[in-house]
Amino acid sequence: MAKDDDVSMQLKLVTLLGEKLNKPIYEAVLFTKNGTIGIFPGHEPLVTLLVPGTMMIRYHKDDSDLKMDVLAISGGLAEITRKEIIILADEAESDSEISEKEARAAYERAVAAIKNVESGIELEEAKRLVQHQAARLKVAELRRRHREMK
Repeated sequence: MAKDDDVSMQLKLVTLLGEKLNKPIYEAVLFTKNGTIGIFPGHEPLVTLLVPGTMMIRYHKDDSDLKMDVLAISGGLAEITRKEIIILADEAESDSEISEKEARAAYERAVAAIKNVESGIELEEAKRLVQHQAARLKVAELRRRHREMK
């Protein structure tokens, strides 16, 4: 729950498996087709496509970067209003749902698959898969580094 002195906005994250998150937050960082954006309460309304990558969430204004949640997102769509972010994504995984060993193996398989594509469409899909697996690996590595720092 947001502290009384925090200004917050609602984050709703919906995947193919259903609602993953529905919480008040202070900040979200998303990867879009046009670059990385930081979203705070009062953000200008926007609808944007998300690319495979990480999504970072700060729940309270005074939370350190180490307290931010980091999720791997498969891409999707974000609707941003001054008080709410709604994200629709095929997949979204938190660090506790990702095995670093499995993520590394999946990333290596995705990189190897690019060498075998035969069309531009297959190449784009293979690149998207590499991006998604790289995001999963990054989230798992961040979890390990945070545990090592404690």
